[in-house]
Amino acid sequence: MNEPDTAGATLPLAGLRVIEFTHMVMGPTCGMILADLGAEVIKIEPPEGDKTRKLPGLGIGFFRSFNRNKKSVVLDISQPDGLAAAVELIGGCDVMLENFRPGMMASLGLDYATLSAKYPHLIYVSHKGFLPGPYEKRLALDEVVQMMGGLSYMTGPEGRPLRAGTSVNDIMGGMFGAIGVLAALRERDRTGRGQEIQSALFENCVFLASQHMQQYSMTGEAPPPMPSRISAWSVYDVFTLAGGDQLFIGAVSDKQFRTLCQLLERTDLLDVPEYATNAQRVAVRPELLAQLSGIVASHRIDELSARLEAAGLPYAPIVRPDQLLQDPHLKASGGLAPMQTDEGGSTDVVLLPLLMGGRRPGVRHALPKIGEHTGEVLATIGRGNRGERK
Repeated sequence: MNEPDTAGATLPLAGLRVIEFTHMVMGPTCGMILADLGAEVIKIEPPEGDKTRKLPGLGIGFFRSFNRNKKSVVLDISQPDGLAAAVELIGGCDVMLENFRPGMMASLGLDYATLSAKYPHLIYVSHKGFLPGPYEKRLALDEVVQMMGGLSYMTGPEGRPLRAGTSVNDIMGGMFGAIGVLAALRERDRTGRGQEIQSALFENCVFLASQHMQQYSMTGEAPPPMPSRISAWSVYDVFTLAGGDQLFIGAVSDKQFRTLCQLLERTDLLDVPEYATNAQRVAVRPELLAQLSGIVASHRIDELSARLEAAGLPYAPIVRPDQLLQDPHLKASGGLAPMQTDEGGSTDVVLLPLLMGGRRPGVRHALPKIGEHTGEVLATIGRGNRGERK
């Protein structure tokens, strides 16, 4: 098992101080990555708390998922005392993160141009919908840019664009923000100066679609949506087994196809001339898949999975997110770790998907209550709990 590293002093970003003016997913993801890697991340919340804490429906898990290992400080930056305290805190930080609507931070004097004049060391990360250009003042959501950036078109059936089933651009936008911070820190080591980093949902989504853009450039043909694509492999699909269970099976080479026929005890398929090579099988793929569907329909998922595993063939059950909480690999490899919630309970959270020197950056602190660290943090600049002078 890869034990999570819970000792912040041994982590690579120990000693880095980050102040975060964020909500929802994109900005908090950036802050969480830096916090998991050892930075002290101070999350500034309004007096009523980050609204993300109370989202319903599919947003209910946002706050828990992207705000661990942070400190919560309540400041009302719409008031002079709170704003002054925020500016003072920023001066003692290496990095500032924000992801509010275009123009909001500038209206408060918390934009990069204003702050960098006073704090030239500051690395400032803006998470926005669009990088500078004709679209930059538009408000954007993950779903908006998925539609604009080619992802929804490629995901759904023809004529039915479909968003991806998670906040892919928000999460990746936060990741690119964190990558920018790491690069800016190296540059600051050489120059002594910080810089502004911008990460944006739309450009992030276009990056995801870039392979399909190159496909068009190389072929002159617009790529079809993934459900309508011409597969490069003959056996690469989801099959329905006994009891209605579904299993993805892949056989992407002639060797793998032979192995599949052998484990299904259907070596007669190897004598079919049209099935001799992958290219020939792709040409008759609908007929081949229909034949294989009939063969596997009587197999139980546990029995067939074990045989595919033993044979070294690609396969995968169709797993729901709730089932992942009991996934044996995640549990054994340390991919899940307990975290105390802001309500005092406990929940298993998904750790960053990386090892560093055999260590898995883990959970060091409970999820913060609203304003839990206000007194502690503001004491470092000689201010009271509401940003007022002591």
